[in-house]
Amino acid sequence: MNTMTLWHLSGWEFAALASAALLVGFSKTAVSGANTVSLAVFAAVLPARASTGVLLPVLIAGDVLAVLTYRRHAHWPTLWRLFPAVAAGVVFGTLFLVWADDGVVRTSIGAILLLMAGVTLWRRRRAEAGDEPDAVTTRTGRAKARSYGVLGGFTTMVANAGGPVMSMYLLSAGFRKLGFLGTSAFFFLIVNVSKVPFSAGLGLIDGRSLLLDAALAVFVVPGALFGTWAVNRINQRLFEQLVIAATIVGGLQLLLR
Repeated sequence: MNTMTLWHLSGWEFAALASAALLVGFSKTAVSGANTVSLAVFAAVLPARASTGVLLPVLIAGDVLAVLTYRRHAHWPTLWRLFPAVAAGVVFGTLFLVWADDGVVRTSIGAILLLMAGVTLWRRRRAEAGDEPDAVTTRTGRAKARSYGVLGGFTTMVANAGGPVMSMYLLSAGFRKLGFLGTSAFFFLIVNVSKVPFSAGLGLIDGRSLLLDAALAVFVVPGALFGTWAVNRINQRLFEQLVIAATIVGGLQLLLR
């Protein structure tokens, strides 16, 4: 990791990272997947490859707060069906990071953001009432869990961008708001913690990056508290439109950088 870059942030750059950390807290307790904007900010301010290691502990801090808030609403049968496929995706993503340089990672993150935004727009246009969560026990449900799980594991390892993938899966499985947030909270806490040894082994997490994380984690807390307050008040449709637009802009910025 280019640790010198982490210690030569300007005031504006740190403010951008702090704002992104605030959004991480908000997304974890209100609108899962909104932290794709944070991903774009981290990758724009820091070297793209290093940004994934710096962002990971910030995400874990948000996951802990989300689990504390929604721990009673998780649907564990869905989680157990997802984890094997997610593990395969994480391994695949780790192998990709071993091979990829900073430019390839930055381009991949931008492409993943645009792909997720496109699929999200497609889902919104075709949205219909989904099945109940128990639908994951059917053959079709299991196949869907495996495909989303592998893609979610790969995207979360390479770019910390598994949020949109899992959001689409949980929505298509018929989860309501609290069940969605509770299941998502446990899913990402377990997956993100499991990624730490891989990221450390790749040199993406070290002592200096953790010091920066400690400073940024402070901003996750007010974001999470605001998300808890806003979850039943927010205009969800408008916010999703803004998130999609920001994700597209962030993805294009990374591809054209």
